[in-house]
Amino acid sequence: MNYAMNVQVLLDHWFWLLVTIAALVWYSTVTVYVAVRGLRDIRSMFRRLRESSSQSGESSVGGGQR
Repeated sequence: MNYAMNVQVLLDHWFWLLVTIAALVWYSTVTVYVAVRGLRDIRSMFRRLRESSSQSGESSVGGGQR
């Protein structure tokens, strides 16, 4: 099978070519969206952990027994 025949097969099945391209675009978009939102959530989680550990560290230093 040569290149011209492969192109002709794709043109004959244009509907499935469009469906495949649409699925790839959708999958890529969802993957990037989830990755960006996940990164944002992880950064937020680490920020909250850092803030809560610094607050608990300050209270234990100043809140010793007398």
